[in-house]
Amino acid sequence: MTSGARTVSVAERRARLAVRHHLAPAARSASVAGVAADLIGLHGTDPASVYLAAWARTSGVDRAAIEDELYAERALVRMLGMRRTVFVVPATLVPVIQSACTDQIAARLRRQLTEAVREAGIAPDAEAWLKEVGEATVRLLADRGPATGAELARDEPRLRAQIIAAADNPYGGAVNLTSRLLTLLSAEGLIVRGRPRGGWTSTQFTWSAAERTELDSAAARAELARRWLLAFGPAPVSDLQWWSGWTAGQVRQALAALEIADADLDGTPGVMLAADEPARAEIEPWPALLPALDPTAMGWRDRAWYVGEHAPALFDRSGNIGPTAWWDGRIVGGWAQRKDGEVVLRLLEDAGSEASAALATQAQRLREWIGTARITPRFRTPLERELASP
Repeated sequence: MTSGARTVSVAERRARLAVRHHLAPAARSASVAGVAADLIGLHGTDPASVYLAAWARTSGVDRAAIEDELYAERALVRMLGMRRTVFVVPATLVPVIQSACTDQIAARLRRQLTEAVREAGIAPDAEAWLKEVGEATVRLLADRGPATGAELARDEPRLRAQIIAAADNPYGGAVNLTSRLLTLLSAEGLIVRGRPRGGWTSTQFTWSAAERTELDSAAARAELARRWLLAFGPAPVSDLQWWSGWTAGQVRQALAALEIADADLDGTPGVMLAADEPARAEIEPWPALLPALDPTAMGWRDRAWYVGEHAPALFDRSGNIGPTAWWDGRIVGGWAQRKDGEVVLRLLEDAGSEASAALATQAQRLREWIGTARITPRFRTPLERELASP
């Protein structure tokens, strides 16, 4: 441990969550954009998770207000970001994440898709053909306005070209180029996901043309590291590397551009912003029901300090976390919604009568807020599956 490192206890790290992640009742935000900015982004792989993560951290914000921020005001943008994961992020952060993370992902996606086109024998020059089809698709969106992938494929027949997806997987096989190319173009910052067809849990997004803002990649990584340390620090450097998806060298370069200090996390070396202030100590114990893939639950690689011994019940085999129940900065159980709409809660430890009552109240509030919708996470976990069964 570095001499002079500031000692930061688990209790202080949990107290930071209360305020910086807007989870304590007194720290809730009035806008989803404010929440997303402070957490850098909300996980968007499951459309419903964006809404549920916002519900847990705001006061007086209904689904219509969230939709307005996403699709009318465009204060929030759904994009591929850290670890090749879809996030909903503030529009002002899109250029930072694009340059810091997504451009590298896009380059890899283009190589992979070019190889798939080449193996399918679609054109003699796979690279040139894919570039031409992509440019035509972007022009089509600019001319016609928002459209689904199916609508674009009707107007641009080359999008219906067949490639082989996941050839080494029993579920793989021939698929249209459409989805893969649209994902690539969005990763390149040329198009963006818009309002879905269907309700707030739908995954059938429309697409629109977009404009890029170029930033220096090293400067963008430094800014993203600064924001992560403000929201998730202090933490081990390995947590930042996992969360960002950067190489070790890129992490070192980003941190070298910042004023940081060493931290002692109960014997584990960590880093924090040098100007960071201690957490407020007067926060009352707080309950929270967070959705699958919530940004708080997925903010660190080392999760023992808030997950405890509950990981086997809460994570799937790929490391995706399901819906969780929190009490005062740590996970104490999980929840699920059944087909009849009931929100079922189970505590995995004895958290006390105050916690049980507070979380039961949250479950009822959530049931009323969800209304007639039904929530099934994309990645099912052992506890969620068990609770969702009648």
